[in-house]
Amino acid sequence: MIKVKGKHVILSLVCLVLGFMVAFSYHFTQKEINQKNTTLTSKQWEKTLDLRNQLIEIEELNRKLQKELNQKQDKVLENEKDLSKEAQVYSSLAEDAEKYRMFLGKVKVGGQGVTVQLSDGAYDPEEENINNYLVHEYHVFKVINELYISGAAAIAINGQRLTSQSYILCNGPVITVDGIQHPAPFVITAIGDPEVLTSALNLTGGVKDQLVNDNIVFSLEKKNEIILNPILGQS
Repeated sequence: MIKVKGKHVILSLVCLVLGFMVAFSYHFTQKEINQKNTTLTSKQWEKTLDLRNQLIEIEELNRKLQKELNQKQDKVLENEKDLSKEAQVYSSLAEDAEKYRMFLGKVKVGGQGVTVQLSDGAYDPEEENINNYLVHEYHVFKVINELYISGAAAIAINGQRLTSQSYILCNGPVITVDGIQHPAPFVITAIGDPEVLTSALNLTGGVKDQLVNDNIVFSLEKKNEIILNPILGQS
C-alpha cells in the first residue's frame, strides 16, 4: 500500500489549482475571441449592407439616366428626319428653280440633242406663187411644237433662245423671233434625248413628211453636245 505523504497532497493541490487556472484562462480567452469575432462580423455586415444600398441607388440612377438618354436619342432621330425632309424639299425647290431658269432662258445649258435645218425649196419657174417654196413661221412652229412635246428642254432658232413667251412672225423671206429678224435657212437647235427627238420628227406622216410636201428642204442631225447661251439681258 502506497503511503501518501504530505508533500504529495500539496503537489496535487497545486496541480489542481494550476489546471483550473489554465482551464479558466483558456475559456475566458476563447470567450473574448468569440466576442471580438462577433463584433467584427457585425461591422462587416453593416458595411456590406451599406455598400449594397449604394449600389442599388447607383443602378436606379443609371436606369433613370439611360431612360433619359433613350428619350433624347429618339428626339435627335426625329430632328434628323425633319432636317432630312427639309433638305429634300430645299433640294427639290432648287432643282425646280434651275429648271424654270433654264426654261426662261436665264442660264446657259448644254447636253445632247438635235439640229433641224429648214431651207427654202428650189425655185420652180412653173410655180406662180413664190410663197409655195418658202419657209414660213408655221413650218417652224410645227418643228418646235414637236420637239417640246417630245421632251426638249431648251430650243433656239439660229442660236436665239426661245422662252414660253417667245413669238415668231413671218415677213417675206425672213422670220422675226422676239423682234429679231432671221433669214433662211433656219437652224432649230434642241437639247434633249436625240433618239426620242429624231424618232418623233421622222414619224410617217409626221412633221418631216408635212414639210417636205410643202417643198421645204428638211435636214436632221443628232448632236452629242449642244451649248445654248442665255438670252441677252437675262440673269
